[in-house]
Amino acid sequence: MNPVSWFEIPVNDMDRAKDFYEKSFDVKIEIHEMGPALMGWFPNNPEAPGAAGTLLKGDTYVPSHDGTLVYLGVQNIEATLEKINANGGKTMQPKMSIGEYGFIGVFEDCEGNRVALHSLT
Repeated sequence: MNPVSWFEIPVNDMDRAKDFYEKSFDVKIEIHEMGPALMGWFPNNPEAPGAAGTLLKGDTYVPSHDGTLVYLGVQNIEATLEKINANGGKTMQPKMSIGEYGFIGVFEDCEGNRVALHSLT
């Protein structure tokens, strides 16, 4: 079992962040209220590899470039970065080889978070 099973990406404006991630990653994000927190769940297939996660708006969640870096798996880093830039994000590190482990890229989302991409090709 891989040690990571869940991730949370802090947001200030859930509607803006939901729109950004849906358009940039071609996914549908479901909004759920969990006590005082507002969550935007990414699609989750328990049978598929990888971790599930959410956008999260809450008192102690602050978008940042600091701290943990979440990598989102994509088929095409360059095409995804183009969508990210078109939807209010910004490329911080273009596609870069990491040898036999594939490729990575890093972006700033519409909320000011530093997030990364990973692809095998």
